[in-house]
Amino acid sequence: MIPAGDLVLLDTSVLIHLLRDTSLGKRILKEQALETRAEKPVISVVTVGELLAFAKKRGWGTRKIERLEELVSSIVVADIRPRPILDKYAEIDAFCEANGRALGKNDLWIAATAAATNATLVTADKDFDPLAGEHIKRVYYDPRGTY
Repeated sequence: MIPAGDLVLLDTSVLIHLLRDTSLGKRILKEQALETRAEKPVISVVTVGELLAFAKKRGWGTRKIERLEELVSSIVVADIRPRPILDKYAEIDAFCEANGRALGKNDLWIAATAAATNATLVTADKDFDPLAGEHIKRVYYDPRGTY
């Protein structure tokens, strides 16, 4: 578990598991004490866009969209305009390019938000592997069930 007092930033992949109420979502909710932490979990505003696009592409109905809105409203949404996040974005993007690491632009924004806020990124996505340790703190949950 991420220690109490430490900020937690949830990746889009985790939100999908929480919305779908999967066993992995339930595990993350419990292990990271997401509902009882003194500090609310954080997501990037980019994640909100990704979630809305995910829902639209899959033709979600009103009930699922309401659940999405409810979940997002229970989490702190971080804007990407503050200068520390912009600076981290530039730093991480330059690092990836210099080291031949491909990282999607949305993932760059999410990583930059985690780095700038000193939050631990909780993800079920291996895309952040090249940044773990040096640029971001990360907790990875394998969606295939191997922990």
